[in-house]
Order: sequence, then C-alpha cells, then structure tokens
Amino acid sequence: MKRKNVRILEYNTIFTPEEEGGYSVSVPDLPGCFSQGETFEEAQKNIAEAIELYLEDADKELYYQTPDASRKEFVVPVSIQIHA
Repeated sequence: MKRKNVRILEYNTIFTPEEEGGYSVSVPDLPGCFSQGETFEEAQKNIAEAIELYLEDADKELYYQTPDASRKEFVVPVSIQIHA
C-alpha cells in the first residue's frame, strides 16, 4: 500500500470579538480567507475548515507555511499620534 505524503501547515489567525457576540477570524497569509463562530472554539474549528477549503484550489507552493515559519511571525500593536 502506497502512503500519501502528509505535510503539517500552520497559519497565524486573527480573532476579532464581534459586538453582537462570537468572533470573526481572518488569515493574513491567505487573502480572502475568513470565517466566524459563536464561540472561540467554534470559530477556531470553522477557520481550520476554511483554510483547508482555501488550500484545495490554491497554488501548493505559494501558500506553503511550515509551523516553524509561522511561529517566527508575531503581531505587535504600534501606537501613533495624529495631529488634527
């Protein structure tokens, strides 16, 4: 029996709490890949499914993100002053 190669990919996601409840989620490395959920766990499950669907039609090398590469990225808030 021939074994399929399995690659583990990992993407950073951004969870945004919604005013009406639940979360919206985006994947900065995958333009247009969004999802949502009523709870954090549901949103996490839904975005994993959205990523899988996104990658089915994507260029296999363009969106290849290893866990090590993903963990080197991070989000930092930057404050600026705007003079009106």
